[in-house]
Amino acid sequence: MNGEEPDRRKVTLRELEVLQALIQTGTSISAARELGITQSAVSRRLAQLEMRLGYPLFGREGGRLVPLVEALTISEQLAPIFAALERITVPRSAEQSYQGHLRIAAPPTIAHRFLPGRIADFCKRHPQVAVNFEVLASDSLITSIAECRNDVGLTDTIPAHDGIRCEPLLKTRTVCILPAEHRLAAQTVIRPEDLEGEAFIGIARRHSNRVAVDKVFERAGVSPQVRAEAATSVSIVELVRAGLGVSLVNPFPIVHQLGAGVVARAFEPEIANTTQFLLSSSQAPTAVTRAFIEAMKAEIETTAYQV
Repeated sequence: MNGEEPDRRKVTLRELEVLQALIQTGTSISAARELGITQSAVSRRLAQLEMRLGYPLFGREGGRLVPLVEALTISEQLAPIFAALERITVPRSAEQSYQGHLRIAAPPTIAHRFLPGRIADFCKRHPQVAVNFEVLASDSLITSIAECRNDVGLTDTIPAHDGIRCEPLLKTRTVCILPAEHRLAAQTVIRPEDLEGEAFIGIARRHSNRVAVDKVFERAGVSPQVRAEAATSVSIVELVRAGLGVSLVNPFPIVHQLGAGVVARAFEPEIANTTQFLLSSSQAPTAVTRAFIEAMKAEIETTAYQV
């Protein structure tokens, strides 16, 4: 850059604050008082700004600084920036209300058994938030987040997608669910060998939990009799209730919603589950998305899903 050309890259926020204060007050003394600096500092920063821009910003009339059209044009452009800075520096209230659009997606069990009431509570606290809530199979859910068609997802499936980043909500241990009258219901802990030859209902093979369950049985040398497979924990519970067999499932969010005729027992060895938020790795979450995630984290009770 030629040494005589104005260096606009070095315009500072403080110089722009001086410009705004001078336009609003009309004198360097008043501007200095408003900004909490000296009058000479105001004059110096105005001179620096004019030098950087390469043209004058104020004229003088009767001891007052009169903004030229160039100064007023810059001021109009700065107005929304300073308004945003003001909002940022105001301490956030615990009851701050958010606004905007929030697109949430979840697989059926979480969508039907966990999220509706919590979404409703969030919307009541933030009445200017509009929500679009989709129920999607896990594969479609992951794609919708990666492609930014939804803002946030909640699932216990482990995604293998470069366009996704995960944020944990809850860790749980897989439990065994069985008919209340089943002979194993008298035990407090179920182990793989207890299920040798038992009629078994498995989660669909595309689910990451199915892989973990199959590995536990394989290591124990156990072969349950797989009578059926189902895509959701809710469907599995109903098959167990009908007496078709027993199953191993993530206790979240259904363990306290099993209903009559079905019981849950601890299972060992541990099969860990992580229920997590899915976010796009290509863009940062919006303020309302982050607020929703933090609200869900604040409400979750980890111990409520232990058997």
